[in-house]
Amino acid sequence: MSLPLRRAEHVATAANVAGLPAPDPRARPEVAFLGRSNAGKSSLLNALVRRKQLARTSGTPGKTRLLHLYEVEIAGQCVRLVDLPGYGYAKVAKRERDAWKTMIEGYLAQREGLCAAVLLQDVRRDVGDDERLLLDWLDEQRVPALVAITKTDKLKPMRRAQRLRELRAELPLAPARIVATSAESGDGIDALWRAILERVRDAAEAAAGGD
Repeated sequence: MSLPLRRAEHVATAANVAGLPAPDPRARPEVAFLGRSNAGKSSLLNALVRRKQLARTSGTPGKTRLLHLYEVEIAGQCVRLVDLPGYGYAKVAKRERDAWKTMIEGYLAQREGLCAAVLLQDVRRDVGDDERLLLDWLDEQRVPALVAITKTDKLKPMRRAQRLRELRAELPLAPARIVATSAESGDGIDALWRAILERVRDAAEAAAGGD
């Protein structure tokens, strides 16, 4: 049974962290979504909020160059989902890639209320150095990480099962933090929500313990 979703809306678009609404850690914890350009972030976000066009999709890699913040109320919990610019697209100028890197790392390292980051990994691609370094960096910053393996509908069942085994062996995370998803079929969407909400609860309990 799907988790009850009451509300999903776009709240803000910003060119930098300073342009986002003030963080609200207790009432609206934030979860960041990041990954390679064309890994399917917009499609996955739309599947999570059960809307076709809340997050704009594009066939052009590297199109998302801003921070997009969405607010969702699901299973009695309000969560902000933050779509970060994609990385790894070679046709974008180095100066612009460096600016994106500064933006992404600034948000992930400094944003109060950030309780988890979801890294997208296309099922058809191998885990690269960028993904490994990013997961290591998130661990150093004490930002809990999840991996959403995307586009699983693109492979036939036997090949899909093989690829999932291979990717899980390559990723330095516990199996419970790696979720296979398909925005097209809806597979894994509720499982990803449950993993996200578990991170939200963990962050709330840690904050309460520090009071």
